[in-house]
Amino acid sequence: MMRELILFGVFVALLLCSCSENEQVEGAVARVNDRYLMEDELQSVMPENQSPQDSILFRNNYINTWATRELLYNKALINVRSEDDEIETLVEDYRRELLIDRYKRAVLQQDLDTVVTEEDLDEYYEQNKNVYRLNEDLLQLKLIHFALDINDKKEIEKLFNSKEAEDIEALEERELEFFALSLNDSMWVSKTQAEARLPLLKEEKSLKKGQFIKKEDSLGVYLVAIKDVLHRNDVAPKSYVTPTIRQMILHNRKLELMNEIEKTLVMDAINNKQFEQYKNED
Repeated sequence: MMRELILFGVFVALLLCSCSENEQVEGAVARVNDRYLMEDELQSVMPENQSPQDSILFRNNYINTWATRELLYNKALINVRSEDDEIETLVEDYRRELLIDRYKRAVLQQDLDTVVTEEDLDEYYEQNKNVYRLNEDLLQLKLIHFALDINDKKEIEKLFNSKEAEDIEALEERELEFFALSLNDSMWVSKTQAEARLPLLKEEKSLKKGQFIKKEDSLGVYLVAIKDVLHRNDVAPKSYVTPTIRQMILHNRKLELMNEIEKTLVMDAINNKQFEQYKNED
């Protein structure tokens, strides 16, 4: 009798397990064995502003991809030797690296000095300027483009060529009358960028410091004043490489900070008897 009760209990347990495996878990959109893909997870990766057709396509593709990975993983568990410690070692090493990286980022966010002064930029530039060589020509220029039928062409040209602040301001106040206006000739731009904006520059065999260019075509009148030119392999001006220098300064600070943290960590561990290095007997 007891044996029959035990067998009946086992039968009921198996039946319940079978039923539970086939039941749809609330909020699930798919199942592979005992793993479920939930609607919340699917919605978190669903692109916005899709058409209904695209949403259905994305949904089906995501579910199929998820199921394929789960099935491959299950096959791998069966066919890859479970006693092989290499995978477990790799997983543990990866986990350690993730935790260490997260800790480092938290420390850097808290302790890193992110203020880069002009003095910092100057010092780094002077020490490393020969590293920053140009791979294309740079230009400092100003330009204006206006209609052929504008009334005071000569006055505009006079104001454009003037170095007086009030004349520059006078042009800026009329900016809406022009097709294009750029009077900041202290900024360096690559020749490629300048030619993209002003194709007429491609017609010039060589651009020189102090050069003035005036062109007319069916689209209007172009005035271009070249303030300065730097050529390929020249040392890049500080203003042009400032973003790169700022990144390098911060990168070096990160390395220095982490180096100090690691040194302090080791010394504290030695002092607290948490870290010992044993002598080699050989």
